[in-house]
Amino acid sequence: MPFTDLLVRPDSLAWHQQLARLLRGAAGTDFPKALEYCLRDLVEYDTILINAYRGRRRPLLIHDNYPDAKREQGIGRYLSEAYLLDPFFTAIDDGLDHGAHRLSELAPDRFESSDYYHHYYRALGLHDEVGLFVRVDPQVVVAVSLGFGAHSPPLTRRGLQALRHLSPLVEALFEEYWKWQGGKFQHHLDEREPVEVAFASFGREVLTAREQEIVRLLLAGHSTKSAARELGISDGTVKVHRKHIYQRLEVSSQSQLFRLFLDHVTLVSRQRSG
Repeated sequence: MPFTDLLVRPDSLAWHQQLARLLRGAAGTDFPKALEYCLRDLVEYDTILINAYRGRRRPLLIHDNYPDAKREQGIGRYLSEAYLLDPFFTAIDDGLDHGAHRLSELAPDRFESSDYYHHYYRALGLHDEVGLFVRVDPQVVVAVSLGFGAHSPPLTRRGLQALRHLSPLVEALFEEYWKWQGGKFQHHLDEREPVEVAFASFGREVLTAREQEIVRLLLAGHSTKSAARELGISDGTVKVHRKHIYQRLEVSSQSQLFRLFLDHVTLVSRQRSG
């Protein structure tokens, strides 16, 4: 279809007027809210969460639409407990900094069976998520996370394609927003403590370094086969390590292992803040 045919459609005018408003307001404080409304015209989502990531520090919340009743579950726990298990965080840490990507494209093979998925996504009623990633600074990546659940229709291939086509514009707009508004976030990002210390110290007294690596992969949703592939060892070796991990930490299931890890993260966070 020629571009002129697209531009003369009746609904094209309203869409381009909305884009013009976004462009005019990109440098202002209300830009994230305006972007929320614009994206809702493309796809029907339940939740939006915009975070800034700097290295392995705790993400910094920029904007969200969570109701008060779900803020602790949807935001508080994510930012203060187990964001290191999040596929979006892992992807950013591995270098992803642009484009629109579906959760299933980034998650480990057993992610939907993981306790993290049930603890975070299922508890919020979410079954799908798309992230739009933007590098706004050499050290900072912003992720716009759109959650799909019971109150929104399933994300279609057409909807995902629309988000992917829009992502270059979102990147340019967020770069402009950060140029003018990023200063007020940089100080807070500098203060964010990484939860990495909790991972590094979890089970340190009784687990080997390799067993700690396996704990991290299993909690993040990797299967035995996937964990073995990540570490370059055999499936059987991972199973032996897993048996030793359970014995040494005195747990009998992955759910108990996950709960023990969250308790440890909470304890470490309190000690550091105290």
